[in-house]
Amino acid sequence: MASKRPLRALISTATCPLRPAQRPQPSLVRTSACAFSTTTPSRSPEYESEASERPRWQQTPARMVAPFRTRPLPKGPVFRVNEDPRRLDDAYIRMLGPGGDKVLSDEVKWLAVTHKSFDHGRRGFNDRLAFLGRRIVSLQTSHALLNSPQVEAWPKDDAGRPLPDEFGRRPFLHAALGGLPGLTQEAEDRVLDKSRLAPIAERYGLDKVTRWKPKQADNLLGSGLEAVSSTSLYAIIGAVALERGGEVANKITQDKILAPLGFTFPE
Repeated sequence: MASKRPLRALISTATCPLRPAQRPQPSLVRTSACAFSTTTPSRSPEYESEASERPRWQQTPARMVAPFRTRPLPKGPVFRVNEDPRRLDDAYIRMLGPGGDKVLSDEVKWLAVTHKSFDHGRRGFNDRLAFLGRRIVSLQTSHALLNSPQVEAWPKDDAGRPLPDEFGRRPFLHAALGGLPGLTQEAEDRVLDKSRLAPIAERYGLDKVTRWKPKQADNLLGSGLEAVSSTSLYAIIGAVALERGGEVANKITQDKILAPLGFTFPE
């Protein structure tokens, strides 16, 4: 009887090329392409609810609040910050004039009067706006000192020429250089001292609307009220420069800050 092995080997050899090929494994390119699908990804409920919350300046972001308090409540009276938009608008109208509540957007208006000590800075604070505003006020103060009359002027004769000194020398005098002796760092520091800027900020009501956390609620002056209100004054100037331009910020600096300090500017 003939063996069936050669026949089986022949059938196995003939059917081998007809076997279905194995499915290739998904490549990295295919996997990467799926990540850039145009299908709208589903969002979890916590992200959907975050979009409907109030603005950041009005409420602390929910995801930045700890689940429980780690420190005990401070002893003594609690300092309440202003939360009334009308009171804030009144302060801007006092400082910027009629329509001053419309000069800045709502978010920037609150940001300019928010100190970094308020709510641990979670709602934003005015440090960067104050940095820009301080540079603008410093520049305008330098211009004002250059144009201010000097107390000690070089003596002149009847013809307006400078008199010689004890060595017979005549100094060179020019109208553009008349205020140069008064342009010193000490003079600018005296003009922009916080003890002089704080009453101006108080005149506009910025001390009542600035949001901050004093160390002692019953001793605001000792907790740094002058520095905080002066920072809000600078921050408003910086915010006006960003949203309304440098020319408007310079004019407000001259009329609302330097003019109350005794400087005069040409129309």
